[in-house]
Amino acid sequence: MRMSERQGEERETREMSETYIARSPAIAARMLAGEMMVMNSANSTFFTLNEVATTIWQAADGHTPLSEIVRNHVCEKFEVTLEQAQADAERFVADLAGHGILLVSDRPITLEPIQ
Repeated sequence: MRMSERQGEERETREMSETYIARSPAIAARMLAGEMMVMNSANSTFFTLNEVATTIWQAADGHTPLSEIVRNHVCEKFEVTLEQAQADAERFVADLAGHGILLVSDRPITLEPIQ
């Protein structure tokens, strides 16, 4: 197998693998003056999300794949290509996941209700 064929197969495998995102139950979030304010209550990390990030945040239900959120929400609402929107969304998700604000999985996420 030539290198380019193997790279193509690896790309197809990555594209078939979905990413699911959910809002962490350890956060507090409020919409204020048109911006989403998000804080991790465990370590007081605070973020102000722009309009695109807010769109992703609000759609992060744990059951909808990130690719679908990007295609059906971000690309529909903003003038951006699917490729650029997906790359930006993946960076945003990785950043917030690194701060414990978003949960990320390769399978749908079901959160237990906080009691």
